[in-house]
Amino acid sequence: MSTLLDPFKLKELNLKNRIVMPPMCQYSVKAKDGKPNDWHFIHYTSRAIGGTGLIIMEMTDVDPDGRISDYDLGMWSDDHIPSFERIIKSCQSYGAKVGIQIAHAGRKAEDADVPVSSTSVAFSDQYNSPKELTTKEVEEMVTKFELAFKRAVAAGVDTIEIHGAHGYLIHQFQSPLTNKREDKYGQDKSLFGREVIQAARRVMPESMPLILRISATEYAEEGYDVNYAIELAKKYKEAGVDIFHISSGGESNNGPDFSGPGYQVDLATSVKLALDVPVIAVGRMEEPSFSDEVVRAGKADLVAVGRGMLRNPFWANEASIALGGEILTPNALRAGFSI
Repeated sequence: MSTLLDPFKLKELNLKNRIVMPPMCQYSVKAKDGKPNDWHFIHYTSRAIGGTGLIIMEMTDVDPDGRISDYDLGMWSDDHIPSFERIIKSCQSYGAKVGIQIAHAGRKAEDADVPVSSTSVAFSDQYNSPKELTTKEVEEMVTKFELAFKRAVAAGVDTIEIHGAHGYLIHQFQSPLTNKREDKYGQDKSLFGREVIQAARRVMPESMPLILRISATEYAEEGYDVNYAIELAKKYKEAGVDIFHISSGGESNNGPDFSGPGYQVDLATSVKLALDVPVIAVGRMEEPSFSDEVVRAGKADLVAVGRGMLRNPFWANEASIALGGEILTPNALRAGFSI
């Protein structure tokens, strides 16, 4: 029986605990060129100092018009590599492992004059109408993802997460709500996602695990449910995914009836049991004893804590102390936590 504080190993990814900082966009004004800046350096390094096992850097996009906003990060140029490398090395020096979430917002790119998608239908009347990508343009998009993955590896990541959730581009192709295409990408709604996964595997070391974040249900009348998501995940696993990060929603304005502590845990467990694969549970997991019990019960292998880490960079350290574990901060700070 594992606990939240136990190490986790998959391939050559060795985590000192099972606490994950999930990707959370910072919308930093100084990141207009897509490069992380001093804000991001402090933001991520402080969570590493605070004892987090795995830090997944925020949604980082493969194209300037693939960002949610012009203040999001990007990996569309080799010029981006040094600023990411600086942060990654800093976090690793404090014992954290680091990944980057690679993505494209698709029709949810709010600042793009003409966003692109699987469809020409806007997400809502508050968004610009997207251009429906041609078959050739979809193939070219896979190449953009591949180049971004290659740059992430060059920057020194320990793992990579692909964003296939929350109504962004990969989700737009896998969803029956937004993919009514007649080409090969419509006939097989998993094809674009699988090709992106295969592109990642082409440039990632075999020893490096690949994570996919997926919405396990859409909360929409004509959207997909967890059974559909499991069938997608089976195909994605076969294409090369090692860990699934289980979220929900995003391709409609609907949401769950309950969004309190652990509201997505059962979805994570369903995927874990169906695929016999490690999963990350996320969604109001900031109570240490609750997250610990989720891991102890075998419902998830790792737990991502978003809001809790936004409030407290040392969440992991304080969770460890609360659960009877050791102080996780460097020696220079330990006196502040000793009894």
